[in-house]
Amino acid sequence: MKIPGIVTNVTAFGAFVDIGVHQDGLVHISQLADRFVKNPAEVVKVRQAVTVTVLEVDVKRKRISLSMKKS
Repeated sequence: MKIPGIVTNVTAFGAFVDIGVHQDGLVHISQLADRFVKNPAEVVKVRQAVTVTVLEVDVKRKRISLSMKKS
């Protein structure tokens, strides 16, 4: 399922994206692009509009895993 979101924070290990639910989702650095990404700031910036895919929702740990890969 592809959904729109807004990048709220960029870290060394990925980017947090607001997808309209209570908890921001994490796009891990390995899921930012179809190519190798060394620095997440090369791909995204804060307040950037992105389209993400939900990979996993862990209700117990309150984590949402997202992907920005095309495939």
